[in-house]
Amino acid sequence: MLTVSQKLPSFNLKGVVSLEQGKEFHDVKSENLQGKWAVLFFWPMDFTFICPTEIAGFGKRYRDFKDRDCEVLGISTDTEYVHLAWRKQHPDLRDLPFTMVADTKRELSQALGVLHPQEGVALRATFIVDPNGIIRHVGVNDLSVGRSVDEVLRVLDALQTDELCPCNWVKGQPTLEAG
Repeated sequence: MLTVSQKLPSFNLKGVVSLEQGKEFHDVKSENLQGKWAVLFFWPMDFTFICPTEIAGFGKRYRDFKDRDCEVLGISTDTEYVHLAWRKQHPDLRDLPFTMVADTKRELSQALGVLHPQEGVALRATFIVDPNGIIRHVGVNDLSVGRSVDEVLRVLDALQTDELCPCNWVKGQPTLEAG
């Protein structure tokens, strides 16, 4: 698995950005993240139980990520057509403000090392990437456990301070002095 301090691999994938006919899909390229903070979060499969709670959770907090100049990409190994069908069918996913990325060939999932060894689907992995394309945080949950969007935001805030942040630090609290 790629980890902190390593470069995010290059990718060029398809994503769902809209339910509007003729405007549903677009290319999602790693180069479009250059100069920006980014959160990439993976889920195992569409049309499942835990996944929509996480996806909707990131959608509800999307403005908080944008306020931090951070792009959000949600990714699974399903096709863009399955993503579109799920968005149309699931009320919590219809108006998502971020792209649902299709890693159908498992290229990015494999390059990052987040494929479940038996199931062959993406684990619930979260990567925070800095504006230089360097991975600054990795979190991975087993298939049965959803992640905390609040914790992803907390870690992003801490990384963006570029200072020493103690346990349970939240934005607005003092950081630590080295010495």
